[in-house]
Amino acid sequence: MASYFLDTSALAKLYVREPGSELMVGLATSGEGHALAILSISPVELRSALRRRQRGGDISDDEAAAIVERFTRHFESRYERVSVTDPLVETASALVDRHALRAYDALQLGGCLDWKRSGATDPVFVCSDKSLLAAATAEGLATLDPAANKKVR
Repeated sequence: MASYFLDTSALAKLYVREPGSELMVGLATSGEGHALAILSISPVELRSALRRRQRGGDISDDEAAAIVERFTRHFESRYERVSVTDPLVETASALVDRHALRAYDALQLGGCLDWKRSGATDPVFVCSDKSLLAAATAEGLATLDPAANKKVR
């Protein structure tokens, strides 16, 4: 069993078909009981990405509604949730000082680091954003880019 922290770019691959979806579905359904964690604000980011695709015509209204419903069920049962707390905000602020990260990206990475500090065993930070992956590697985390199928220690 491994521990994976899913940035929203990786989480989306479980619900919308795109490069890396097969790998993500394999992780989530492998039967090995992997721990999958997400930040408590991930539903907002996921829904934002989903609605952009819907408005752009990439997915239908019915598909969007089905994805929201499926994710809502999974959010309650499938994922460990890392809450956004004052200490996490401090961690994210320090990450912004060390790396060229957007605010939500710093919160995502900080969430993984906090999850590790709270006892997650060697979590792998899963993401498809190159600069965020580089920051995670610099912070000592193993990373996985599902779109590239590339794990880095």
